[in-house]
Amino acid sequence: MRSSRPILLVEDDSVDVMTVKRAFKDLHVTNQLVPTGDGEAALDYLRSRCKLRPCVILLDLNMPRMNGTEFLKIIKADETLKTIPVVVLTTSNTEQDITKSFELGAAGYMVKSVDYDKFIETIKAIDLYWTLSKLPPNGE
Repeated sequence: MRSSRPILLVEDDSVDVMTVKRAFKDLHVTNQLVPTGDGEAALDYLRSRCKLRPCVILLDLNMPRMNGTEFLKIIKADETLKTIPVVVLTTSNTEQDITKSFELGAAGYMVKSVDYDKFIETIKAIDLYWTLSKLPPNGE
């Protein structure tokens, strides 16, 4: 990604976190990846004043405590956080989840593949899009 700001990964599955880290390494994405295990932990991270605001949030939907839909609803209603782009990165391919995510303000929706080559293509697409996109300053 073009920005030097971190990328927030909201994901409860440790294997998926390791897969994203591996894809970032293989694609030479140099942004710091900040994994959080659910929506509550992600909100704690975002609301901490001492942390650098992420350039993008990669969000799983199916998580304990606070799922991705609840997190998206809260962040997009928060005046200080709503401009951070959120890309849903999940295994769910249901029309209901896709529609709801965009209604709540997701900037994109990508389905995780279990095939690593297909998964890396997904991460490459996300990286390319956010490298070329103009982003709001968000405290960089």
